[in-house]
Amino acid sequence: MKKSVVVVLGTQWGDEGKGKIVDLLTERADAVMRYQGGHNAGHTLIINDEKTVLHLIPSGILREGVKCYIGNGVVIEPAALIKEIKNLEASGVDVQSRLYLSKSAPVIMPYHIKLDQLRETKKGKAAIGTTGRGIGPSYEDKVARRGILVGDLLDAELLKEKLSTVLDYHNFVIENYHQAQPLDFNEVYNNALEQAAFIKNMCVDVTDALHTHLNKDHKLLMEGAQGSLLDIDHGTYPYVTSSNTTSGSASTGSGLGATHIDYVLGITKAYTTRVGGGPFPTELFDEDGVELAKRGVEFGATTGRPRRCGWLDLVALKRAVQVNGVSGLCVTKIDVLDSFKTIKLCTSYGDQSFPGSIKEWTNVTPEYKSFAGWQSSTRGMTEFNQLPQAAKVLVDYIAEFTGAPIHMISTGPDRCENILLVDPMT
Repeated sequence: MKKSVVVVLGTQWGDEGKGKIVDLLTERADAVMRYQGGHNAGHTLIINDEKTVLHLIPSGILREGVKCYIGNGVVIEPAALIKEIKNLEASGVDVQSRLYLSKSAPVIMPYHIKLDQLRETKKGKAAIGTTGRGIGPSYEDKVARRGILVGDLLDAELLKEKLSTVLDYHNFVIENYHQAQPLDFNEVYNNALEQAAFIKNMCVDVTDALHTHLNKDHKLLMEGAQGSLLDIDHGTYPYVTSSNTTSGSASTGSGLGATHIDYVLGITKAYTTRVGGGPFPTELFDEDGVELAKRGVEFGATTGRPRRCGWLDLVALKRAVQVNGVSGLCVTKIDVLDSFKTIKLCTSYGDQSFPGSIKEWTNVTPEYKSFAGWQSSTRGMTEFNQLPQAAKVLVDYIAEFTGAPIHMISTGPDRCENILLVDPMT
């Protein structure tokens, strides 16, 4: 069956390597879109040893001629977006003629950022580890029907009216609950108008544009942010992000119906990482954990925070495969395991089923199946038959346990370091 719409998403707690895979697949795509999250995402691309980190702009921007869309499910911080555009343009990338923003996307305003940071500070040790970039408060305003949308920025009078009301509300909380300095209306308003002038020519009806692509039989890539275990409904609540990171969000965050989606590619590392607080059953605190972090260069692309590392959790991965309707898996960073004599996979939480509350997560005792390591380099391999037999056994077991076939394997950070078993785009 011909595939027109392919969704690429993370099946863990984020940082699985989605950006690289989206960039790879865009060679055969006409358009790429982000459908949820904000600039708390960090997609790292390495092309010819040159590193680029994207936060809001879809990973397809580094492919000449590919159109890039930011959908209504994304929360947009204009200053961060403008900075990202200018940085890319300074390195010679054509951005503004190929980037389109949904006028229905919520805007992250300065009071959202301030509230996010004040809340985390107030929680102290109970903080959930947000990036402090205003993502959650912006989604809150969206759900409360008081949010400012990208389209509102383009109407000075409407913006003044909406901002006056919502800023009064948030300043009251900032000043009286957090005992912090309130924001100045004129400063916030004038900055928003300046930002609007920069982005106005990129603002379109994204949903209509995507359907136009489909009517022309174009191929679309839908790019998710974060990972499935950070989903507001299906993740390790409350240690989650503020949006739906699972495949259903690809429809609500874009305006494409569920029946338009032809294929869902789930990205998983060959081990597990997590940034910030929250449950992590397979987390390692020994030399193996240190080795994973060192070989995998495990630092957050957005925050720079060190990532917690552990063995691959197949129980959680299987749940992610189920809730996303994953068509095929891409296993990334298999080369990070090259040095290990023994590799473990979590295959059970003992007598406990998949946790439904934070208390249940806290009580998880992982059980492992051990595999022999291969202790030889897989870096840069491009054919499955090049892999050591022990690596093939490991990959096959992942597929068998989760019920999802392995369609791709990443053997290094560069664009060309991959094993493509089944092409999701054909």
